[in-house]
Amino acid sequence: MIEVLTGSTLNTIQDFGRAHAMTLGVARGGAMDRLALACGNILLGNAPDAAGIEIVFFPFRVRFHTATTFAVTGAECPATLDGQALPKDWATTAQPGQVLALQAPAQGARCYLALGGGIDVPPVLGARATDLKGGFGGLDGRALRKGDRLACVPALASPLPHSGYGLSRRCPLPSSDGTTVRVLPAAEYDVFTTAAQTLFHGQAWRLTPSANRMGYRLEGETTLALTRPLNLFSHGIVPGTVQVPPAGQPIIQMTDANTCGGYPKIATVIEPDLRLLAQTPVGTFIRFIAITREEAVDAIRAETRAVQVLARDVARLRTSLTA
Repeated sequence: MIEVLTGSTLNTIQDFGRAHAMTLGVARGGAMDRLALACGNILLGNAPDAAGIEIVFFPFRVRFHTATTFAVTGAECPATLDGQALPKDWATTAQPGQVLALQAPAQGARCYLALGGGIDVPPVLGARATDLKGGFGGLDGRALRKGDRLACVPALASPLPHSGYGLSRRCPLPSSDGTTVRVLPAAEYDVFTTAAQTLFHGQAWRLTPSANRMGYRLEGETTLALTRPLNLFSHGIVPGTVQVPPAGQPIIQMTDANTCGGYPKIATVIEPDLRLLAQTPVGTFIRFIAITREEAVDAIRAETRAVQVLARDVARLRTSLTA
């Protein structure tokens, strides 16, 4: 059991979301940096998609009311347990009465608090993720407030060693120079002018303050033009879709994106790079690099293998520590 000591309109309970329900018009949702949440869960012996807390507003503090294993991953947030600094991407055990405090990130934008067993809230449409737009999932479909108390699913994994342990290799975060993401051409790519195609990949796009879990609005020095007027019926879109409204400035659909839209699509950000966008602060510049479908598949497979290797290594470590 933990108690939330600081509230905001942005900190929410998230798991991997509801991709299976998108055909019903329900946003995929879930953690914006799924790799960070998965790493925290794996360190604790949880399933990679167990529900944790996505933290976007800082400082964030929780008090533990029972002995609880936890891990903090994602953005580079200074973390302390009863004032004692914790290593980055670290899993350890808190005792009753101890307070975990997370400060604003030095790098990145979101951090994740995973708890042994995962947060125990009722699944809705097959997931515990909070859908703020729909007002369901998580804790009553809302952001966490001061005074909220959250229980955990009984943990199946063995206890952690007293000092804990962490990741030897951190999940990549965007640099201060900007974020570079890989994209594939989308359905209407060829309807954009050759100049627009070149500009899309060639210029840096600033992430504007109009950025949230639904979408990121970008701003560039030059707008993107079509070769001819194009009127589209609303059609299916997914997180990562880059749309271009009439103003000519791109919008990247993010985790809580609507499941349909009618703006022309110039590109799609590959799944492994959506987490880099999730960790990109407002005001940072974003660049797009074109890759092939084969390169995209290789990148997805490489990330999947990395998660599998981490799970295997953590399981071996736990076995050796309890032998």
